[in-house]
Amino acid sequence: MADSGMSAELGDVADLEAAAAAFTQVRPRLFGIAYRMLSSVTEAEDLVQEVWLRWQTYDRSTVASPEAFLATTTTRLAINVLQSARKRRETYIGPWLPEPVDTGADPYLGAERGEALEFAALLLMEKLTPNERAAYVLREAFDYSYAQIAGILSSTEAAVRQLVSRARKHLTSERHASVPAAEQRELLTTFLAAARSGDLAELERLFTPDVTNLSDGNGRKGVARRPLVGSVRVAKFLQAISSWFWDDIDVAWTQANGQTAAVLLQDGVVYGLLTVSATAEGIDQLLWLVNPEKNKAVPAPA
Repeated sequence: MADSGMSAELGDVADLEAAAAAFTQVRPRLFGIAYRMLSSVTEAEDLVQEVWLRWQTYDRSTVASPEAFLATTTTRLAINVLQSARKRRETYIGPWLPEPVDTGADPYLGAERGEALEFAALLLMEKLTPNERAAYVLREAFDYSYAQIAGILSSTEAAVRQLVSRARKHLTSERHASVPAAEQRELLTTFLAAARSGDLAELERLFTPDVTNLSDGNGRKGVARRPLVGSVRVAKFLQAISSWFWDDIDVAWTQANGQTAAVLLQDGVVYGLLTVSATAEGIDQLLWLVNPEKNKAVPAPA
């Protein structure tokens, strides 16, 4: 009896080790799905941990494909979290921007392609329905087949094709293609020099006519609570603050969401993250992430 009990115990240990190995192998992809769905490192990590807890207690003998099961669980949980997150954001003070993710080393994003990671794309995806967003992420970032996505969403291939098509049309109709990474970095560098010096003409030259300035501070003192739109208006605002804002700000460089970003340091402490998104016409978005809570996710400078 003792031997059989020990054998059962060893079998349980081996089974849990196999479960952990299967989970660890696909964890980068699970995080990549969750982050693109939720635009939050913190929420994505919490969700992946919840998937692990469910996987431990699930009857794994009934699972034919651990990878498919875990991706399905992650996506469905993300849809639920996204629905509740949108309600919470209704009370957010000022513009809301995605929490940055470190793509400099890219140790755990797990994407076959870099789609649906840039801030501009994540912001546009906020306007999709949760199912549209899930279908788009699975198809564009991870190359899941329409049949696989239909299984994950408990839908049909035809319906999934419609979801992906609507999502693509929405994203492409609202924004032109972004510039290559090297050009985005050059524009950001040039912008910082013009913003520091308050060079009005240079700022206007860099911007598209409908450039938008967004500051995510969630009520932080001294942070604009409304978007500024238009090259002249944004340039004049930046010129006005150039006489005092940059005095005690140091700039370091990092990679966030697949793009170059500037870490703004005040007395050696992270004040926030600044980046730009751009099209062939110039900078179309200035993004200031200065919410102290989100500063915890700012990638370390290179």
